[in-house]
Amino acid sequence: MSDNTSTEMLQAAISPEQVAEYLLEHPDFFSGNEYLLEKLYVPHQRGDTVSLVERQTSLLRQKNRELHDYLGDMIGVARENDIQFSKTKKMVLALMDAETLDDVAVAIDESLCQDFNSDTTALVLFSDQREDLSNLRLLPRGDAAAIDALVDQSQTRCGNLTELQNQFMFRDQAFKVKSAAAVPLVKGETLGLLAIGSFDASYFQSNQGTLFLDYIGQVLSRVVSPLLQDRKA
Repeated sequence: MSDNTSTEMLQAAISPEQVAEYLLEHPDFFSGNEYLLEKLYVPHQRGDTVSLVERQTSLLRQKNRELHDYLGDMIGVARENDIQFSKTKKMVLALMDAETLDDVAVAIDESLCQDFNSDTTALVLFSDQREDLSNLRLLPRGDAAAIDALVDQSQTRCGNLTELQNQFMFRDQAFKVKSAAAVPLVKGETLGLLAIGSFDASYFQSNQGTLFLDYIGQVLSRVVSPLLQDRKA
């Protein structure tokens, strides 16, 4: 029997799948058969051929680049989260120091517009004792029918407000506001609404996450609730 015939019979008896399976089960096979690596070639993207070692090296380099990029992204996210935490901490501390509702409105406006790059804020709170100070308004709930759909929901709404809602909340700034976030304030009862406006139409979008804004609403609700109760006393 010739060598060619023997080779053909061996090829017929062992399939490529069996070879692949064997190598998967014995990843150290080439450690005792290094000479085979010089005989093995895999197709290259340019149509040339490269040795298996070269191909493995190329794949390892590619994976290394991918891991490096992934690590860079993770570090970037961590830094951004740290910055966000510092800004949020600053805002919460300012709210805790607020002694009046006007102090609260000022702290919210300074934080959201200076630290978080919003353009304008409007804080509407429900009270029988009316008051109108810059970005803060106190009025009876019955006079806020224009924003019923916003205050009756449990979560923040981002995107475009209706023309009536926009006008009611932002008044003389309404024509500039192209996107907004409406944060309902609730602490046992509906307290009011915080609206954050941007002159950029893409700044607030309907599909964006609202976890941070919901958190602001929860903190703000706990701060303004006792202050509103004091006004009733």
